[in-house]
Amino acid sequence: MTTATARLDAIGLVVSDMRKTLNFYRLLGLTLPEDPGTEDHVEATLEGGLRVMFDTEVLIKSLMPTWTPAQGGHRLGLAFHCETPAGVDAMFERVVAAGFVGAKAPWDAFWGQRYAQLQDPDGNVVDLFAPLAAT
Repeated sequence: MTTATARLDAIGLVVSDMRKTLNFYRLLGLTLPEDPGTEDHVEATLEGGLRVMFDTEVLIKSLMPTWTPAQGGHRLGLAFHCETPAGVDAMFERVVAAGFVGAKAPWDAFWGQRYAQLQDPDGNVVDLFAPLAAT
């Protein structure tokens, strides 16, 4: 009997505006091309090998003609670890100053982290966090 195993290799996001989305995630530290041109697929490889992939709605519709965007809320959440609580505040302000949506300003969460929430250009929630106390 053969056993099957799987390893998470990539996280994919469907985007409505590739350029705007790449600008957002570049601000959060992902290494992405400055000018994606007309590419319908762009990806970044993180430390450890995990990939974050961005596909345009046009590409997804060509692969799955009945696909439609999610309605009424986000279906994906990403969380970015910041080194310090002050780093959460600084990153939140940096992204909001660049014209993106700050969904919830930084706060000290009851679970012991400085936390903030942004929205990417397609409405996905992106969390920023750091431990409040050194561990």
